[in-house]
Amino acid sequence: MSAVQRRPVTVIDYGIGNLLNVVRALQHCGADVSVVDSALQVSELPERLVLPGVGAFADGMAELKARGFDDLVKRYAQTERPFLGICVGAQMLFDVGEEFGDHAGLGLIPGRVMPVASTGLTGKAHRIPHIGWSALEQPAARSSWKNTILSEVAPGEPMYFVHSFSPVPESEEHRLADTYYNGLRICAAVSRGSIYGCQFHPERSASHGLSILSSFLEL
Repeated sequence: MSAVQRRPVTVIDYGIGNLLNVVRALQHCGADVSVVDSALQVSELPERLVLPGVGAFADGMAELKARGFDDLVKRYAQTERPFLGICVGAQMLFDVGEEFGDHAGLGLIPGRVMPVASTGLTGKAHRIPHIGWSALEQPAARSSWKNTILSEVAPGEPMYFVHSFSPVPESEEHRLADTYYNGLRICAAVSRGSIYGCQFHPERSASHGLSILSSFLEL
């Protein structure tokens, strides 16, 4: 993407995530990035919005509310402009997160954020959190990733995960991609209209991850 085609992107900073890798990756893919740490800094709804995050679901929601971002994100979602949540930013799109008790999310995608099971499909214990590279697979309800943020990704390509919880959408139609951890099915990416969420970190997933961010910029 040439410099004259740079896409404006607003990244939400709510104080609990390291934004540097996300910002650098977006810039590498051709984004003109603005970082905001309060909804008061946003006079007009942006063309593209990114919500990264690490840490606990409840802490993230508390900071979003304290800075006015919860209302901003909900209003933004109604515009049908491209939105991307990453890691905890993807989890907060859901109705409820179960980390340290039930906590209300943004309610943009029906479902809950639940613990990753401590055993694989055979019942053998495995490490929690789930850390490392895992392949993306198309759910049975998805015949294609065309016209989504995964349009340049082939099934089987690995992405980098670090998480103890993952979203469980109520509807299969909102599962964009899965991954498997010792046979355990984990929701890796979600979508509802122009709203997208990645449980993995595209900014840490080498060229495959950068292709996802590039596709997001092209939506």
